[in-house]
Amino acid sequence: MSVAHTAAAPTSATRRRSLAAVGTAVALTLTLAACGSSAGSRSDDSATPAMNHGASSAASSGAPSATGTFNDADVAFAQQMIPHHQQAIEMARLADGRAADSEVKTLATAIEKAQDPEIATMRGWLKSWGKPLPAPSSSMGDMPGMHHGSSGMAGMMSDQDMSALKSAKGKDFDKKFAQLMIGHHQGAVTMAKDEQKNGSNAEAKKLAGNVIAAQNAEIEQMNKMVDRLR
Repeated sequence: MSVAHTAAAPTSATRRRSLAAVGTAVALTLTLAACGSSAGSRSDDSATPAMNHGASSAASSGAPSATGTFNDADVAFAQQMIPHHQQAIEMARLADGRAADSEVKTLATAIEKAQDPEIATMRGWLKSWGKPLPAPSSSMGDMPGMHHGSSGMAGMMSDQDMSALKSAKGKDFDKKFAQLMIGHHQGAVTMAKDEQKNGSNAEAKKLAGNVIAAQNAEIEQMNKMVDRLR
């Protein structure tokens, strides 16, 4: 019994050494394989960030205002509303030094602050859609796309209207400003309703809804102003 037990011991030890040797060999093989894989795939790894960046860019540019679906109505809305807003801003800026009524002054400031960012937004859409921005007009200096009364856009003021507003001061300016801006806003509302009806871009239709709500409220306000300024 004692002899048999003693003879079995070397066998167990041998097995342990064999298993240890196998384990070491496997670990070495895996390490070498990992190193070879890392070295051999370095060019692939360097390409991966670019691929991921492309996918990330596509995802980030997939916003409706960039690569989302759009149609001709969306493009026309942006191309026409930009100069339409620009004319409203030009009219609003005339209030400085001409307007006498505090409500007119406040409204003029509000119009400029609201519509200037919308212009930037729509210009961004056109660039992302690969569509041309409104053509600049030399008569307007740094006001691109401004063509008084020549565009056929609803509510746009004629050169004569703008000249009359520039020449007015005090209460006369206040009344002209409110009356002309009412017509101008009504034109913008008409354009925005056309976009909601015919457009397909979600962001453009949302902005159109904002235009309708904001400018209808200002139309109501200006109608009251006209009555008060008579």
